[in-house]
Amino acid sequence: MSAPAARTIHQPIHPDLLPKLLPEFADYHNKTSAYQVPIQDLPWNPECRKAPPVQGGSAPLPVGSVKDYSLSHCQVRVFTPEGEAPVKGWPVFLFFHGGGWTLGNIGTENAFSSNMCKRANCVVVSVDYRLGPEQPYPAAVEDAEEALHWVVSKAEELNVNTAKYAVGGSSSGGNLAAILTHKAALANPPVPLVFQVLVVPVTDNTASSSDDRYPSWTECANTVALTPKKMLWFKNNYSPNQADWSKWDNSPMFAPEESFRKSPPAWIGVAELDILRDEGVVYGEKLKAAGVPVKIKVYKGAPHPIMAMDGA
Repeated sequence: MSAPAARTIHQPIHPDLLPKLLPEFADYHNKTSAYQVPIQDLPWNPECRKAPPVQGGSAPLPVGSVKDYSLSHCQVRVFTPEGEAPVKGWPVFLFFHGGGWTLGNIGTENAFSSNMCKRANCVVVSVDYRLGPEQPYPAAVEDAEEALHWVVSKAEELNVNTAKYAVGGSSSGGNLAAILTHKAALANPPVPLVFQVLVVPVTDNTASSSDDRYPSWTECANTVALTPKKMLWFKNNYSPNQADWSKWDNSPMFAPEESFRKSPPAWIGVAELDILRDEGVVYGEKLKAAGVPVKIKVYKGAPHPIMAMDGA
């Protein structure tokens, strides 16, 4: 019998990166993602959205209930805790999944949403916003803004306390969540938010390897998962007109100073080996300069997708 054909490695770990990378991540990558053709090198097929954008996630936790609702152009999934709600209703967390505004679906972040619901004892509203390239910018922003106000309008039905209303998201979802904090502050009337959770967020779509504002774009050029080439592919799918990249509802880094001053306290988690690391840190520092309480956490030895890999 002939020996089985050797599998082709399409995403090797660069020798310069390996000493810096968490050994657990390197081991998992070498067993899984290393053999996959990078999605940006394949012909576009929306069927790819049926697979999770990041491998290695955990199974969802049991919660009191999970129910889907339809908005104008998308759906939201509502996770409600077990047990009896507080007298004034549950705290509520509006969440946006990652996937470069291109990948993902309503089930992408079931594990994160159920964990947040159970461990933070709050209602989680996860938004299945429209995606590029079929529905480019500003479709996702419009869906996010509608969801922001939908929660307020449905507070009684959802049994939530909008005096304890927070937003958050991961990667491209962190971008949308950050944008929403500014939209909420500038709305008439404003939508009071008490907190924001930004996980490896995209805050400046004008960032690239050719400028020196964010050194992580060059320092992490040989990273795994989210390479500069892949990030540009995501940006072009979502926002094909580069003139839009500097608009603040595309890049929250450029939001008005007024809305920075009115932003809610923030927790920002970034990965040391992520090209997006420094724009997340700079965004946090800009919030601090505006007087907003901010905690920035840098995860050492970690690349971009690490915080979605709790089951690996």
